[in-house]
Amino acid sequence: MPPTAFSRTEHLRALWPWLPLWTAVALLAIFSHGPMPLYSTRTLAVAWEMWQHGHWLVPFNNGVPYSEKAPLLFWLIHAGWFVFGVSDVWPRVLEVIFGGSQLVLLSVLARRLFPDRPWVAKAAPWMLLALGYAFLFGLQIMYDVLLAMWSLAALLCLTRTSTRGEPRWWLFGVCLGLGLLTKGPVAALHVVFPWVLGPLWNDWANQHRARWYGRGLLAFGLGFAMLLAWALPAGFSGGEAYRQRLFFTQTAGRVVNAFDHARPLWWYVLALPVLMFPFSGWPRAWAALLLLRRPLDAGVRFALCWVVPVFVTFSLISGKQLYYPLPEFAGAVLLLAGAIALLRERRPALSYNGWLGTWPLALGGIGFGVFLFVLPWLAAGGYLHGDWVDAAAAYSRFFAVVFWLLGALLLLRGRGEMRRLAFAGLLGTLAINTLFTLTLWPRYDLAQATRLLSAADGQNRAIAYTGVYEGQFHFAGRLLHPITELHGSGSVEAFARAHPGGLIVTHPDELDAAALRYPLLAQRFRSGWVVVWPARALADLRAGHRPPEPAQPTRIYPSPDGRSRQLP
Repeated sequence: MPPTAFSRTEHLRALWPWLPLWTAVALLAIFSHGPMPLYSTRTLAVAWEMWQHGHWLVPFNNGVPYSEKAPLLFWLIHAGWFVFGVSDVWPRVLEVIFGGSQLVLLSVLARRLFPDRPWVAKAAPWMLLALGYAFLFGLQIMYDVLLAMWSLAALLCLTRTSTRGEPRWWLFGVCLGLGLLTKGPVAALHVVFPWVLGPLWNDWANQHRARWYGRGLLAFGLGFAMLLAWALPAGFSGGEAYRQRLFFTQTAGRVVNAFDHARPLWWYVLALPVLMFPFSGWPRAWAALLLLRRPLDAGVRFALCWVVPVFVTFSLISGKQLYYPLPEFAGAVLLLAGAIALLRERRPALSYNGWLGTWPLALGGIGFGVFLFVLPWLAAGGYLHGDWVDAAAAYSRFFAVVFWLLGALLLLRGRGEMRRLAFAGLLGTLAINTLFTLTLWPRYDLAQATRLLSAADGQNRAIAYTGVYEGQFHFAGRLLHPITELHGSGSVEAFARAHPGGLIVTHPDELDAAALRYPLLAQRFRSGWVVVWPARALADLRAGHRPPEPAQPTRIYPSPDGRSRQLP
């Protein structure tokens, strides 16, 4: 067999079995329920409006230019719709493709950074696929998994290969540009620090600093030129308000005194155990990190130069969300895998010490299984209350067995500890997602309200929404017209006067007597309700008048007897 063919075969063998396992679990999880409001439904709404009205350059949301995101994800969704037709299947398959590509890129990156420690390249994708939060967020039709893919691809271009020490600068710039076209200028933050600190981890950068920084600047220029090639014509096409928000307030507003998602400085520190679970509950991982000593591998130095500065920067930025540092999960896994590899080499006694094993996670899984097993008794006896408790009680004992088996798996000792932990973490996350689907998903499924609004939109009846509308009805209902947002005390009356046959959607926490009598529909949504009113009836109630009696009783989902009635 030629050397190149042998190399390709070895690379393919390295993908087994983690890539098919992760793909099967991800497909099962992402299709277990519909797109999640409000993240996935908003992304689909923007893609749908661009598609329906031919807005290929400027994203639109509810009839106005959408400056929150760049268009690459929408273009990729449209590419699939051209081939397969419009549905939510292709966007979900896309997310699985992005996630699988991220795992493959991480494996290649680890192989290049740790050439003398092949265990790291084998372990890193297993560890990344086990991260519960990253897996669950990857089920959302969002931009961050695609951004993580481009970030890893760009950073891979900075590493040396067996035949070349200098980075592939033009490819680095292209990958950066694709990241910028995914989520805007913040994409540069995920790759800039490994480049700026290149001499600390890359021998070629240390020996050729002028070329490293000079050609790196040109590559960054190429990436931002790709962004500007879209942003400049889009800014002039979208109008003055869109242009101002796109180029100025959108990014700056999240950095200082955030207009959205403002959090304290230490917020990400408190979130780390959640973000890194289940490895945050593995004593051997903590021991490996705490015992890191020089000399450090180039791969460990690379991970530190990547993860630490980005983590500090995101902590300093006012606007924070758990998924903002999603690309850095791969860097954290590289750091952790590299630290464990050094522990195995330098302190073999600790690398096999039973007290540093996965027993805390095993006990946690078994304890959670016990809770699920006794949950029906707790609910029946009135010791626990709540909609989730009542819904979960019917299924909890089946899932108790799952967590007992996973806990027993983690109690095993010997070789393959990390893989057992990754396997248990992945299947445990799938079990949690399945339990959510069976119990809480009906609280997120807006199918009934969407069906009613879709019929009204098809009849050209105006629709309004009290407060900020997040696009949750547009794609599923294939709406062709914008929904009017109503703000202020007189807005309902003004809309009803202008559109007496229109509908108004409200979202109260609880239903009062009027909401059980005069609306067309009331549906549970998360911890509150979505209520669809005839505009004239709601305006009469707001003015203190009694509306005419409705021709049909209000459809309530779930109905007072606990069953959801279908629309005729």
